[in-house]
Amino acid sequence: MNNSVVNTGRLLAAGLRALLVLTVLTGVVYPLAVTGVAQALFHNKANGSQIEADGKVVGSSLIGQQGYSLDYFQPRPANGLGVNSVNTQYSLILSGATNRSGDNPELIKWVKAAKAKVVKDNSTADYKVGPTDVPADAVTSSGSGLDPDISPQYADLQVHRVAERNGLTAAQVQRLVDEHTDGRTLGFIGEPRVNVLELNVALRELTKGD
Repeated sequence: MNNSVVNTGRLLAAGLRALLVLTVLTGVVYPLAVTGVAQALFHNKANGSQIEADGKVVGSSLIGQQGYSLDYFQPRPANGLGVNSVNTQYSLILSGATNRSGDNPELIKWVKAAKAKVVKDNSTADYKVGPTDVPADAVTSSGSGLDPDISPQYADLQVHRVAERNGLTAAQVQRLVDEHTDGRTLGFIGEPRVNVLELNVALRELTKGD
């Protein structure tokens, strides 16, 4: 009986020691080590790929934003987003696509309306946009609804409107777009893209300089 109690006590003590050691290693040492390496080698990515303007964080390069005025480049539509009624500090609590099939009448109606708006908003006195000029990403949301990038085609389509509204030349704005166009990842993954937030921050800097 005594031996049984002693053995049980030893096993319990060994288990508690193992729990303590593993808690310290996996709950303290490992997270601190990973955090330290991430901050030292990948500081920007570890902190959410934040973008700053005028000394303050204005967003993340990984998450698309809505609500830009027509003075700026417009992102992809963000249909399918849920409304946050729990924490009203944030306007969204979830994201997603429209979840409609390609021949869905409601989706077709949305796309036609979006295309008409893109044509209207981006046509200027000396530059007319036609329905066939509008790329797909200008009138459809991404799978997440939070795509931070647009295609170079959609960015190019907006150049004349942005130039006119900011008192710039189309060449100045086009140069800005070209400078912020990224190619395929590793040269073959994905498509060329333009980060809207980064482009709009650069646009703001350009207009401030003038």
